[in-house]
Amino acid sequence: MASTKPGERKHQILQTLAAMLENPKGEKITTAALAAKVEVSEAALYRHFASKAQMFEGLIEFIESSIFGLINQISEQQDDGLLQVQAIAQMLLNFAERNPGMTRVLTGDALVNEDERLQLRMNQLAERIEMAFRQSFRLAASQGNAIDTEAQVRASLLCSFVLGRWLRFAKTGFKNLPTEQATLQIAMMSH
Repeated sequence: MASTKPGERKHQILQTLAAMLENPKGEKITTAALAAKVEVSEAALYRHFASKAQMFEGLIEFIESSIFGLINQISEQQDDGLLQVQAIAQMLLNFAERNPGMTRVLTGDALVNEDERLQLRMNQLAERIEMAFRQSFRLAASQGNAIDTEAQVRASLLCSFVLGRWLRFAKTGFKNLPTEQATLQIAMMSH
């Protein structure tokens, strides 16, 4: 096997883990199965990650940096609060559709029987997404396009919608696409 640069093997392990999570049957992933897919020993996995939980943390860090990097871009590029809300919701659904394995992490499905702090981190991610929606709804209210007192309720509704779409996508073996009829539904919830 060709030698890899530092960090490349770690990235390869995370990519393989994400690909394994795309199995619609959602079987528990063992370090032995992951090591076999990466074509290294289990000991080699543990040279890069102290535990399986740390491997999932690597995926979560990728998810967080991707999602919140895109939310920040949307907020910077879009001045209209309601259009921000719609763009953020659409991006979250698109992200899941393009990354089915990551969707199983987002929903907590892949974290069952793993360290509970991983699920807590996913709960915090959902709270941060709801906060982003709330900020955009408040901006819309300041622009006269929404009612400020409804910002929290609307943000919660839209966050629940996104989480539900992610869950349905994962639970249907990635058959029910999260973006299906979403544009109209998001528009209805954001006005």
